[in-house]
Amino acid sequence: MSRISELFGVCTTTDAIVDWPALVSSQYCPYLRRKCLKNRKSQPDVAIGTCTVRHGANKRDVIICPFRLLERKRVFTDCLHLLTLNEPGNDLHLLSEISIPGGNVDYVLVAARNGKVKDFVGIEFQTLDTTGTVWPERQRFLQRVGLSVLASETESRKTFGMNWKMTAKTILVQLHHKVQTFESIHKHFVLVVQDHLLSYMRREFSFDHLNTARIGDPMHIHAYGLVSSGIDYRLELAERLSTDVAGIARCLGRQASPNMELEQIIELLEVRLSTDTLLDPLTPGGATGL
Repeated sequence: MSRISELFGVCTTTDAIVDWPALVSSQYCPYLRRKCLKNRKSQPDVAIGTCTVRHGANKRDVIICPFRLLERKRVFTDCLHLLTLNEPGNDLHLLSEISIPGGNVDYVLVAARNGKVKDFVGIEFQTLDTTGTVWPERQRFLQRVGLSVLASETESRKTFGMNWKMTAKTILVQLHHKVQTFESIHKHFVLVVQDHLLSYMRREFSFDHLNTARIGDPMHIHAYGLVSSGIDYRLELAERLSTDVAGIARCLGRQASPNMELEQIIELLEVRLSTDTLLDPLTPGGATGL
């Protein structure tokens, strides 16, 4: 069985008939309703198209593309109850990439009337970051369904893994900043994740103090399961939690300190250290590999 669960929004084990050559040629993402934005670095015109992969001994289906969470716009309708000032007759708007103090917010769900904002909810997506490359596994799947691919790509031993720790820690640090803004203006902020990521965060961070979702809390976590029908996968809301800024700080434990940003930067820098980045005093410009 391929480690690719979904390619361009289509289940790789579907019972339905799929024209894989046409699908790969179009590079169409059904969630964005346009060309997939997940491109190869070495071939910017080629979309990778991997939404979900199978990972670990249990072969869990893990979402690795945040746009996969746009299915049916379900995650947005599940936030409607947090528009506590919304009234019948208002229009609903969905805005993306909004800059606020503390950073950018992926989406903002807005209730408005006559062009005037009545209420809004900030919504952030977080899916798993991968290490390595999924490309050889993708190419091996395409070869099995009849597409012509380069032998060098299918025979490559390069593989991929899940960057659980960095993904979880990075989003918690970002939340600590963003939720401060929303709490100070008495608005709600929602983090949308897959249930597998929430389970990891529970194990590795302090989550026991989080509440079963209370509408009075500013920070909400909506966790979704990916359910297979045999034909496709569907997102289903699995769990809702809530807390406040102080609660997010407790999740981070020792990282909830004045040095939180410094520790995050140090960890990011350490990942990049290698012999190629060593400063070579014998090289007239400074460092090798620059």
